Amino acid sequence: MASLLIRKPKWKKILKISSLSLLFLFTNEFLSNELIGLYETPVTPLSSIQKKYELGILLTGVTSTNKELKDRVYITSSPDRVNHAFMLYKTGIIKKILISGGSGQLLDASYSEARELKGIFLLMGVDSSSLLIEGESRNTYESAVAVKKMLDGKIKAEDCLLITSGYHMPRSIACFKKAGFRCNTFSTDIRHHKRELTPDSWLIPKAEAIGNWNTLMKEWVGLIAYKLSGYI
Repeated sequence: MASLLIRKPKWKKILKISSLSLLFLFTNEFLSNELIGLYETPVTPLSSIQKKYELGILLTGVTSTNKELKDRVYITSSPDRVNHAFMLYKTGIIKKILISGGSGQLLDASYSEARELKGIFLLMGVDSSSLLIEGESRNTYESAVAVKKMLDGKIKAEDCLLITSGYHMPRSIACFKKAGFRCNTFSTDIRHHKRELTPDSWLIPKAEAIGNWNTLMKEWVGLIAYKLSGYI
């Protein structure tokens, strides 16, 4: 848009080149895939898990509350947090699931995502005695503090498995470390895929690449904000 308003040929050329360069950067699947692969915590092969855990700590942040029809739960992002937590439970890797997270909204604190997800797990056949709820925390650091307080003296950190998205895991690990509750981790919703050195991965713009950049920028801003707030 600026290149249309500016009359000087030199600056018009600079702006056009800059625009095309940014377009290439943010829509290039290969570059975004490599970058998010470097950032997110990799998946843990099930075959490498050598112990059974007393508890899987599932962090929320996966549902949408702005839908008009309120008679169901809408999992609109990172669905594998729920799917893989259920898988870990059904395969006996974790004995119980602690769902941690209240409302992430600034103005409405009444919504409790943990309680909503409990209903999903009950529908999936998980016994109510195997579900624990921490439904008041508003962010990842508050979740870490609340979980530690809830489990302190009851279940050791080494007997817990932290379950969240791979891109969210670095910030989560830092928060739980700060809270003094270091547990093993299990990443889900991995965005990185096998490296493909094909022309279309380099030359054809992909919406997936923009999504990866959006995720990375959100997490980077989150890390900076948490550091400034003393959360990590």
